Amino acid sequence: MRRALFLTLLGSLFLGGAAGADAVLVDRTLRFEDGPTLRWARTYPAALGDLIGPVTLGDVVFLGVGPVVDALGEDGKLRARYALPAPVTSLDSTGGTLRVSTQGDGYVERFTLGDPGGGGDVLERVVFPPDPEVTGWLARAARLVPPEDLARAAREDPLNPFLALGEAGQAARRGDRYATLDAVRRSLGAELPFPAWVQLAAGLDAAGFPAAADLALDRARRDAAARGYDPEIRVSRQALFAYGNPSGYVGTLLDQGRLGRAEVWMRYLRDLHPRFEGGPGLYARYADLLDAQGRGGEAEEWRQFSRGLRAGTLYNLGPDAPREVRDVLRLVTLALLLALGAALLALTLRAWPVQGEDLRLLGGRWASWARHPLARARRVAVLYAPFGERLVLVALAAGLLTGVAGWQWANGTAARLQAPALNLGTYGGGWYAARLDDLGLRPTPDAALLAGLGAQLDGDDGAARDRYTRAPGDPCALNNLGVIAQTRGDLPQARELYRAALADRPDLAAAAYNLGLSPGTPGTLFQRAYRPGEPRLCYPDDRSLTRAVQGDLSVTLGRDLRDPLGALSPELGQGVRLGWAFLLALAGLAGLTLALLVPRPAGAGGQGRPAIYRLAALLLPGSSLLEGAWGGVLLLAWGAALAGLASLAGLIRFPLPEGLVQPGIRGLLLTLLAATYLLNTAAFIAAELRYARRRRREQASA
Repeated sequence: MRRALFLTLLGSLFLGGAAGADAVLVDRTLRFEDGPTLRWARTYPAALGDLIGPVTLGDVVFLGVGPVVDALGEDGKLRARYALPAPVTSLDSTGGTLRVSTQGDGYVERFTLGDPGGGGDVLERVVFPPDPEVTGWLARAARLVPPEDLARAAREDPLNPFLALGEAGQAARRGDRYATLDAVRRSLGAELPFPAWVQLAAGLDAAGFPAAADLALDRARRDAAARGYDPEIRVSRQALFAYGNPSGYVGTLLDQGRLGRAEVWMRYLRDLHPRFEGGPGLYARYADLLDAQGRGGEAEEWRQFSRGLRAGTLYNLGPDAPREVRDVLRLVTLALLLALGAALLALTLRAWPVQGEDLRLLGGRWASWARHPLARARRVAVLYAPFGERLVLVALAAGLLTGVAGWQWANGTAARLQAPALNLGTYGGGWYAARLDDLGLRPTPDAALLAGLGAQLDGDDGAARDRYTRAPGDPCALNNLGVIAQTRGDLPQARELYRAALADRPDLAAAAYNLGLSPGTPGTLFQRAYRPGEPRLCYPDDRSLTRAVQGDLSVTLGRDLRDPLGALSPELGQGVRLGWAFLLALAGLAGLTLALLVPRPAGAGGQGRPAIYRLAALLLPGSSLLEGAWGGVLLLAWGAALAGLASLAGLIRFPLPEGLVQPGIRGLLLTLLAATYLLNTAAFIAAELRYARRRRREQASA
């Protein structure tokens, strides 16, 4: 009891001066009160987000404001601002450290805040989702300040560089050069996440401070590199917009004819986000403008760089490869459908007279389906064809089924490769994990590599190693295991893993870089410039990502064959109409395959070559030559030429494959179509002569 009384008296002696001082939140105003005395107050507009707290730790007051935490001293000065990936939901100072919880769409993350004297460091890795409400918080806060209050707001909030930028603009309009330069200097004095640096660089550039804008872009590169963003990872247009919209600003500069400034921003994109959505088009536009200025060498360098980014994509076709494959498969499917339809029509016309005679005894061509369905099915037109012709029909139907399945696969691949989690610019973080779960990855080595990378970038080497063990022998996983070994000081094991990865895949730039071979890919150049001394991680290319999220064509085809009705379930990139097309193609293939086992009707030998069949044989090249191998080839060539010309003429609504919009393609397709008719006519005449000789021999023998 005496000891407790002594401690109470001691506390009142030493802490009595501040015992009554406390921070309270009244509505949206943070007030620091010392008993009845108000020391200072700060009001936050509702547009900045919910307020959480305040929490006092030592002599610092922490307040969550939307996706940031402000740290203020007892004198009311802002000491630090912590940028977080989602709105703050709680602050906890238990144990003498401040823990922050944030909540996004379907995920919760927890972070530990460092010493405010360090400038607002978050001890864990922060990955920003492509959400402008989060990444544009600072710029939005500055826009809420009326022009007449700008100076006061900048004094109260020296950590918002957009306020200083606004002051610089006001001073420039007054002609006060000293105040302008001072404001620009202050705008570059804070520690910012890279999206804010990019937005600030655009503002500085537009205000006429190019040198300051260049410095802001360099700091954006360095901050992004420190957070694990990498040139090897795709960036969607949505993410790039949230990260400051540098490509949009490049378009503005090009529209204004400011090619010199556009080059600086193009270099930024080339360094950090070369695989951004819409990149090939912007690279081509920039190269064309360089050509127009007589800078052909630079233009070709940019074109070569753009072509180099195709490596690692599907069939090296570039970032839009799945869509290009889909467009080609659409035409292939149409060509196979035309060929199969032409073959069935020709065989039906040939069998029509004999079939009618056979069905007269069963009640007629149509009534026989109701009176004698089994006997009628035994006399369908296809069964009058010889086995060889039926086999060609089965082959065409199998090709059609594969084409539709490939169409499904290309649709699914295109949609899944555009998934937000794979187009963030990095892997890891709560938002990434939540979105990756939405994809439902297949349990493959490539999926294990993707999960391991996220864990490794987040600093969880144990979880990363566990996931990499599910991809045994994968060169990328071996390289990343080597990175783990090197960071733990085991350089011999690391080099052994690097060598094993490079031996298995000689073009693996990450392993070559880690062995000191200095490859010149965008990723390794970025690593050398902005993460010097650190080992290089291996990131999956588009082919690996495709295997992880969709699998190859055999996976899609096998899934649909095991569960045909599942093709009607609307999934990512899979439409119901295409599912019905698959079911119809499957039913057609099953029927034609079954027809191989049924003997020909008795009257099939007397079909002959009716006049209507001969006309079809002339109009549909290859349809009367199906017993030979060349008949199927000729029919397919005719179908391909007709499908291509229909696309060029706009008779089908599908987008044209890139190859079909090249000059001279129309002439080539017309030549192919004419060649099929010439060859078919020659073969038709030869067949007619053979048929006439056979008829004469039969008549002579009779």
